Amino acid sequence: MYDLDGALPFGSMRTHARRLRGLLVHASWDRRTVLGMSGLVQGLLNSAPGTPVHYVSALPAAAHRPLLRLLHEEAHPPGALHLTGRGPLAGYLLGGGRAGKLQAMLDLMAADPTRRWVLVGDDGGHDPELFDQLARQHPARVAAIVLRSVAAPTPVDESRSASLTLKAGSVPVVRAPNAEELLPLVRRALDLTRPGSRGPRDWLLSAAERGNDSTRLRAFTEGNGVRALVDGRSYFTRLAEELDGTAADDLVLLLGWRADTSQRLGGTGRTLGELLSAAASRGALVRGLLWHSHASALTYSARQNRQVTTVLRKVGGQILLDMRIRSRGSHHQKLVVVRHPGRLERDVAFLGGIDLAHSRGDDAAHSGDPQTAPLAAAYGPTPPWHDVQLQLRGPAVRDAEEVVRERWNDPAALVRLPWHLLPNRLHGVDRAARPLPASLDDPPAEGSCAVQLLRTYPRRRPAYPFAPRGERSIARAYAKALDRAQRLVYIEDQYLWSVDVARTFATALRRAPRLHLIAVVPRHPDGDGASYATAARHGHAEALAMVRSAGGERVQVLDVENRAGTPIYDHAKVCIVDDVWAVVGSDNFNVRSWTHDSELAAAVVDDRHDGREPHDPGGLGDGARCFARDLRLRLMREHLGTDVDDALLDPDTAADAVTASAAALDTWHARGCGDRPPGRLRCHPLPAGAAVLPFWRRGIIDPLYRSVLDPDGRPLSMRLRRTY
Repeated sequence: MYDLDGALPFGSMRTHARRLRGLLVHASWDRRTVLGMSGLVQGLLNSAPGTPVHYVSALPAAAHRPLLRLLHEEAHPPGALHLTGRGPLAGYLLGGGRAGKLQAMLDLMAADPTRRWVLVGDDGGHDPELFDQLARQHPARVAAIVLRSVAAPTPVDESRSASLTLKAGSVPVVRAPNAEELLPLVRRALDLTRPGSRGPRDWLLSAAERGNDSTRLRAFTEGNGVRALVDGRSYFTRLAEELDGTAADDLVLLLGWRADTSQRLGGTGRTLGELLSAAASRGALVRGLLWHSHASALTYSARQNRQVTTVLRKVGGQILLDMRIRSRGSHHQKLVVVRHPGRLERDVAFLGGIDLAHSRGDDAAHSGDPQTAPLAAAYGPTPPWHDVQLQLRGPAVRDAEEVVRERWNDPAALVRLPWHLLPNRLHGVDRAARPLPASLDDPPAEGSCAVQLLRTYPRRRPAYPFAPRGERSIARAYAKALDRAQRLVYIEDQYLWSVDVARTFATALRRAPRLHLIAVVPRHPDGDGASYATAARHGHAEALAMVRSAGGERVQVLDVENRAGTPIYDHAKVCIVDDVWAVVGSDNFNVRSWTHDSELAAAVVDDRHDGREPHDPGGLGDGARCFARDLRLRLMREHLGTDVDDALLDPDTAADAVTASAAALDTWHARGCGDRPPGRLRCHPLPAGAAVLPFWRRGIIDPLYRSVLDPDGRPLSMRLRRTY
């Protein structure tokens, strides 16, 4: 039985007052969150299939339909809904309803006298007293009491462990701040085993877990070929080959944050504009959406993106400038799809973190792209740039095409602000999308990978037809995958800024005592502005301090430099968990990417097992998978300057190798003499006290950081409940 009222968006006045206080007053390290409460219930069902679920609320019967819809939207398993309210809402709004809930629960126990019950709720209202009364009256009928704790621990008080388990008589009482930490404790209290491996379903979101019924994307597809293209030069070479292979009636679709027509692709020296124009001249349909960026004078890309639209319009293609976003947001998806009617086996899609823009065309030597874009001075005149893109073949290409089609067919005006409309009119920029041809069938199976396309869309007015309440499947996917993490989470990210994101990683570190987190980030922010850099470092330091507090020495945060000692700007967005689940996309580890901007990522679970030891790093029966392990090893080899995998296969020895390599390079720099050791990794500095600014500075920096750098695109009710 699950008392829903503490987790509902339309809670009692008492509940909302508590949430508002938590949002405004409690420290940013507050670990309370209901992210994954549906996962708690589903996790228990996976361990005990066929167990009935009963949801209880003090709302009246009139709320039955909207409550069922809410449960479905938040991916709760199907169950019986018991509404105990009588008439007006006054009792519920004031936090009442205890007597009605007690009677409903007693009736359920009486209706099935042989069953034992798990009582789920939170400790912010009357649930502890209510559940205690039930346990005292029927001690043999209550298997466990599960309470999500809404009391905020102090930032550094690890003595208030989230894994607190008490015994009240013969009934175990389990408390933790969130569902991710509750689930393993409840399993232990009930002596339930984690279910054996069921393949991709254990790692990838179901259609219900995506939280968006309005999209035409499938939950995931199998039989895909996936190839990681590390660094821009390898991606640009492959993209140039695919564009060169287009013919009449082929379809080229692209989504982008920035594009430069003069960016050279591949070794031939031809530019993006030339390759797209040549494809359109041969009769291929070239269509795309670029973010209608802010002004180039502000180091954005309005002029460059507008130039792409002009070049393609001259040869019959159509690239539109799209500003259908929230205020202070952007379209950050990076996707190219090439489809061939009658030759579907040649269809391909590319997605990840690499824009079709200057500075991105670096290679593994990391001397930088000669065609540069503005970046912080610390990265030099030709900034070294590290990034990752995926090449997809197989049925997933059809879903990638659908991502473009959904945005292309959005009936909302592309731009609405006068300072965007007037320049577009002066430059002759198209304002209406031409129809796309009918969709093609799935390309044939090409490989062994299950691929799930994940997205972020904010809640916007007017609403996206394909995501009327927004979509936050990227955040949900991380929560699900990290719930299974046992030994190693390897990430590369441009930012790693927000405590709301770091909280998810910290939860996994506290739950799994053998789990290592290795994170590779840029050494410096990407801009030189004093206010920007201070706010960026503040958010970054808070996030790093949170994960380090949770994992201690098991957490390593590093940055990279080239052989000349110039920092490499790591723009990649990669996460690999236990050599099973790998995700590459456009999203960063911050609230902006998980809630506010449009983002696109692909999660991959390979069906092929890697036969090298350890066969099953996580110990859950999944086994190491070829794609995830190969990608992690490839990235680590590049950063460690080695061609040998032996020391990198086991998570413990891999963590030791990273520690030793970074320490050796740091020591070499400190001494300033001798032969430079191999590798590029250095320990990433966290300035002392950076996570806790003085009050007067926090009052200035926090609003700048949260409103401009890392805004939140969730509805207020989701922010208050810490859900995605």
